[in-house]
Amino acid sequence: MSSAERPGAAQADGNTMRLQIERMTYGSDAIAHAEDGRAVFVTGAVAGDVVEAHVTQDGERFLRAQATTILEPSPDRVTPSCPYAGLCGGCSWAPLSRAAQLAAKRANVVDSLVRIGHFDAQEAERLVSPCEDPGKPWGYRNKVELAFQRDGKRVTLGMHTAQTDTSGAPGVMKVDTCPLLDARAKKLVKSVSGALGYVVGSRGIDLERVGIRSSSRTRDLEVALWTSPGEFPRAQAAKVLADACKATSVVRVLSKGPLKARKVTGVEVLAGRGHWRERVGDHTMMLSAPSFFQVNTKGAERLVELVLEALAPTDNDEAMDLYCGAGTFTLPLAERTAWVSAVESYGPAVRDLRRNLEVAQLGNVEPIGGDAGREFPDSEADVIVVDPPRAGLAPDVVDKLCAQPARAIAYVSCDPATLARDLARFTANGTFSPTRITPVDLFPQTYHVECVCQLTRA
Repeated sequence: MSSAERPGAAQADGNTMRLQIERMTYGSDAIAHAEDGRAVFVTGAVAGDVVEAHVTQDGERFLRAQATTILEPSPDRVTPSCPYAGLCGGCSWAPLSRAAQLAAKRANVVDSLVRIGHFDAQEAERLVSPCEDPGKPWGYRNKVELAFQRDGKRVTLGMHTAQTDTSGAPGVMKVDTCPLLDARAKKLVKSVSGALGYVVGSRGIDLERVGIRSSSRTRDLEVALWTSPGEFPRAQAAKVLADACKATSVVRVLSKGPLKARKVTGVEVLAGRGHWRERVGDHTMMLSAPSFFQVNTKGAERLVELVLEALAPTDNDEAMDLYCGAGTFTLPLAERTAWVSAVESYGPAVRDLRRNLEVAQLGNVEPIGGDAGREFPDSEADVIVVDPPRAGLAPDVVDKLCAQPARAIAYVSCDPATLARDLARFTANGTFSPTRITPVDLFPQTYHVECVCQLTRA
């Protein structure tokens, strides 16, 4: 069969192509193929569409294109619930049905195992469970962040645009609401951005971004203003936000350094408690604005359940929790085991962890501040959970984990590519083998997916 006869191959006319969209990528684009066999990454299309697309990049090995006309809509294409879908960059999969989203996310995990981890295709299919859907498709987020842009005296607070400028950077667009945010708080986007826009615009002050955290469980609402150190209208900002919304906490997070490696230098409490509370399972966790917490609370609870299922901890076990954050997994592990060594490198999260342990009256945990490789606990763990950032595990951490006598490891991953790479390293060592990978859709309407992988002694 020639490339032109291949199902899905493109028909080209100058810079315009007719494309049969084959599948979703792990990203905002969908994928098709040109007549010469090159992959075409298409923005604005979903799997099953037939589109007319304009070529934006013609590379030696692949092309990029923007769908301009939907000639034949996919049976999985739906009308998004968000009026900004396609304009805002936050919901690139919103035109895809929920069933198709879940299937595509599982397929991307399988694909990463095969392409990056070099697993056998049948073995990868066996390992990966159906993608779980733990919560609502909209209104599931407990947090959104507003981007900031200044053009002379004009200030815009809103969401990043889907389209980028000539430098590849997205713009910022005003929005009245974000349907992903908890229903009680989704209208706060407009009121907070309007109030702050007035303050910073009249004072000539710049923001890096603004975080809004809302809990339907504790009723807490926090507004966090991320800025560089220096002069700031603290009292005015606190007052206009008090008038705009009933925030339980307003803080200013000071950070400095290069854009991709900025460091938090302090947190100023402008009004209220100075922290945000969320209830996860049996525990109410207190989190400072810089600390990470899953944006989907019901999804976070499902992750905890899957980790406990994978580890089956007993009250005689010694546990290890690497990259533990403020204690999402540490607290339930401490209730079920004799001892937990919990390692976290981020200072604000370590402080939150200590506070959460004190509130929960759990004294059988040793919080360890520092890098997981350098501060690897000097212990022999029976069960281990790791929840690394997107970059995954460093090779030396994999080696140290393989040297542990543990019967099981639960690996929580936010990136299928680095998960596949690390599982290949575990497999090559021969000590632990993956036995089950469960994708969990913590981020409906986007391509992101969280996974919990159970590894047991080989």
